[in-house]
Amino acid sequence: MSAQDIFMLLFQVLGGLSLFIYGMNVMTSSLREAAGSSLRTILARATQSRVHGSVFGTMFGFLAHSGAAVAALAGFVNAGVMTLEQAIAPVFGANIGTSVSMLMISFRIADYCWVVIGIGFLLDSLIPSERWSKLGRALIGFGLLFLGMEVISTGIAPHKDALEPWLVLFRGDVWTYRLLSVAFSALLTALMTSSGAMIGLCFALIKAGMFTEFEQAAVVILGAHIGTCIVPIVAALPMSIGAWRVAIAHLWFNVLHVILFLVIWPVSVWSAKAISPDLLAQAAYFNTYTMVVGTLLFLPFLRHFTKLVRVSTPSKEPTPAPSFLDDKLFARPEQALAGVVRELRRMAEICVDSMMLNGELMLNFNRKTHRKLLSNEEIINEVREAVSDYLGRLTKHYLSRRQTLFLQHLDRCMKDIERIGDYLTHLGETTRERTGNPEALLPEDLFNTWFNLFRTAKHVTSLMAKSFDPDSETFQTTALAILRARDAYMVQSMDAKADYADAIRNRRIAPIAGYYLARYIEDLDRMVRRIKSIAFAVQQPDFRVKAYKFRREAEPPLAYEPPHRVDPGKYLALLQKDIPYDEDDDDLPELIPRKIPSSSPHKAPPDEPPPESPPTAT
Repeated sequence: MSAQDIFMLLFQVLGGLSLFIYGMNVMTSSLREAAGSSLRTILARATQSRVHGSVFGTMFGFLAHSGAAVAALAGFVNAGVMTLEQAIAPVFGANIGTSVSMLMISFRIADYCWVVIGIGFLLDSLIPSERWSKLGRALIGFGLLFLGMEVISTGIAPHKDALEPWLVLFRGDVWTYRLLSVAFSALLTALMTSSGAMIGLCFALIKAGMFTEFEQAAVVILGAHIGTCIVPIVAALPMSIGAWRVAIAHLWFNVLHVILFLVIWPVSVWSAKAISPDLLAQAAYFNTYTMVVGTLLFLPFLRHFTKLVRVSTPSKEPTPAPSFLDDKLFARPEQALAGVVRELRRMAEICVDSMMLNGELMLNFNRKTHRKLLSNEEIINEVREAVSDYLGRLTKHYLSRRQTLFLQHLDRCMKDIERIGDYLTHLGETTRERTGNPEALLPEDLFNTWFNLFRTAKHVTSLMAKSFDPDSETFQTTALAILRARDAYMVQSMDAKADYADAIRNRRIAPIAGYYLARYIEDLDRMVRRIKSIAFAVQQPDFRVKAYKFRREAEPPLAYEPPHRVDPGKYLALLQKDIPYDEDDDDLPELIPRKIPSSSPHKAPPDEPPPESPPTAT
């Protein structure tokens, strides 16, 4: 081969591999989006038993592939939505799901890849349904998988004789070569961060005639099973010990079943060859049944496997508290609502922790602390999704009028806390941009003003976290304390803005320093406004937990007869008309209320809630 041939072959293989990985990412992300909130419903059911968990993991692994699926499960454990024991069975299943998707890819339907891409494009472009559009994108990704395999195999086939001396190093007939081949395949998979890409490359080599023996493909597949563990390990680095243990459980599972099939190598080879005479089918089925056998072997000993994971990852760090969102509480709605309050408190306490992290970053920025801040936001987002799904399912059960209004207040508080988490992350991003810029430094007196304002905002956030206590009967009192602290913050904020404006006029600080200060204070002000909105919700008379109703069983849900649909034409016509202000207009009573008579003046309260504050009734 000439230098030009080597150059072109290298980039053809790289291009085909890129098509394969891109197609796999498009397919899995589109399928996850098409599944939507049903994935979270499946997650709730996955914790019921080991079998449920492994089935859920199989579905999740099929949609997201094992590395990304286990990383997501580590995020669930990090957020407290699942426990380590509940996550291990889905970890087993995620490996099966990935192997099943690769089994589909091994089918010889590459000749139809353009048909699949064309149908996917038509679904994505012509059908207005969002779900069908996402399914169309998944088909496009599926077609790109086969196109990538075809590009690799057609590019390699003409150079079979030149490449054969290199690929012959992948051998399984000798123990030494077998172990080295597995290790080299694991290293390549870790570099590509995808077992699917490595196994897909193996399938392409089989199709091109480069691999002619099953043993060559088997060592590549077993090595890919180990190499893919790098994805959840990297994802779990900034997370809690619980998330780290999920990644280690994935590593233990893959290493142990690979060792098992290396020990019983003759049986592995014989069983694969007995399934089919076709080498590509042998490799694909071997990839699947190694995962199935490993799951069936370890699933009955789940407690012992969990103990192995804990022993191999000793830590003094406390594990996240388990989720308070239990489906069994739907039968007792008051307990379910109390569980939501406790979950909101956990979200609020994470916000307080993020305030501390932001303070550390402003004083001494380091990447580890910043990653922890980003991890906290991911926890808040995960808990927010779980609470939102839980409240939606709770509305399908019988709720009293107070419980219905209480649920609405909780939903609004949950969204406010999620937005507070976003502001906290933005504070960290501002600090990251500001670090290393000498012109952004502040004189100590101005920094002291800013830091005292930051401490006051942290105090307001801490009070907000303490307000979510279902065992307390003083919600209203806590809300008043929050509002007083908020008023003190606003006075301090206005004084700080005046000091900074004077410093800018007097050229005491550079323009870039003033720019960053404005961003800091804007985020803090928005945070405190959200906390004020939460305080108004906590003040409502319906925002309370009645402990004596904890044991009261829910009545059957009321049968509501849906009302008739309104006439769209009538309301579109009204929408096109301007609102009249002439009291003699006949349409006035239908569009806007009459003016309040002067004999009964209405005065707004001194501290009226902002537009986003929750209503007292709906």
